[in-house]
Amino acid sequence: MNAAAWHEGERALQARAGIAERMAEIGPRVLRDHMPDQHRSFFAQLPFLIAGSLDGEGRPWASVLAAAPGFAHSPDPRHLRIDARPPAGDPLAAALAVGAPIGLLGIEPHTRRRNRMNGTVDALDARGFSVQVGQSFGNCPKYIQAREPLFVGGAPAAGFGPRMQGLDAAARRMVRAADTFFIATAHPSAGAARSPAEGVDVSHRGGRPGFVRVDGGSLIVPDFIGNAFFNTLGNIALNPMAGLLFVDFDHGDLLQLSVKAEVIWDGPQVDAFEGAERLLRMEVLAAQHAPAALPLRFGAASLSPFLEATGRWPAER
Repeated sequence: MNAAAWHEGERALQARAGIAERMAEIGPRVLRDHMPDQHRSFFAQLPFLIAGSLDGEGRPWASVLAAAPGFAHSPDPRHLRIDARPPAGDPLAAALAVGAPIGLLGIEPHTRRRNRMNGTVDALDARGFSVQVGQSFGNCPKYIQAREPLFVGGAPAAGFGPRMQGLDAAARRMVRAADTFFIATAHPSAGAARSPAEGVDVSHRGGRPGFVRVDGGSLIVPDFIGNAFFNTLGNIALNPMAGLLFVDFDHGDLLQLSVKAEVIWDGPQVDAFEGAERLLRMEVLAAQHAPAALPLRFGAASLSPFLEATGRWPAER
C-alpha cells in the first residue's frame, strides 16, 4: 500500500502531533491489503469479533458477533469468512449487503492481542458473510484488561429491545461500571470509498472502571497515548458520528449507543485526568439494550499495567 494508507483526517492529526513524516513512512509498512498468516490464524481461534457498520442514515454502529472458535476463518489472505449473524435489532443485520463497508476487530483479551481488518462485504448467505480485505493491521496491547472468554452457546437471545433517546438508569449503571468499550467510526465517504483508508473502522478503548464519565446526556472519556495511527480520531475529525458498544462481561448484556463526538484538545478537563492527552465528549443520540445476548462469559479481569500511568476522574461535587 502507498502513502494513501492514511486519509486526510488521520494525516491532519498526525501533523498536529508532529509525527506526519514518520507516519508517512510507517503507514505503507504496517497497513496491508492482505492478512498475514499470523492474523489469519489469530481470527480463527477467537470466539467473538467486534464489527463496525453503517445504518441506512450513514451512522456508524459497533456490534459483536460470537460463536464457537473457528466461526471466523480465512480461506485466503484477502478474505475473512464469518459464519455468524447478528442478533435481532442489531443495525449490523440490516447493514450486511454485498459491497457494504465493514470494520472488524479481533481481540483476545486474556493475551492482550488484537488485530484490525477493514474492508467490504463480498458475499452473504444464511450462515454468514465474507469480507474482502481493504486494510489489515495490528495494534499494541495497551489498555486491554485481561479476561478470558468462554463460549457457552445456548438458545438464541431475544435480541435488542426498542431504541431509546438518551440513557436510561440501566445504561448509566453499565457505562459507569465499564473498564472497556468499543467504538465504530467512519470516513464521510465510507459508503462509496475511493480508497481502503476511507472506510469503516472499529476500535477498543480501555481504562480503570469509571473512566467513562456520564455528564447529563453526554459521555466524557480520556484518550491516552496510543499507536499514533489516529484511525478513530481521524474519522471523527471529518465525521462526528460514532457508535459505541458496552459489554457486561459477567452476564452477556449488550448496550449499543449512537453518539455525536467531539475532541477536547486541552483545558482544565484534560488537565484533571492524569495521563489523558485529550478527551472525547460524546452526545448520546440513541441507545438500545440486548440482555444476555452474548453467548460468552468472561473470567475475572486483570487491569492493564499501562493504566498505572493514568488516574481517575476527580470526585464530582
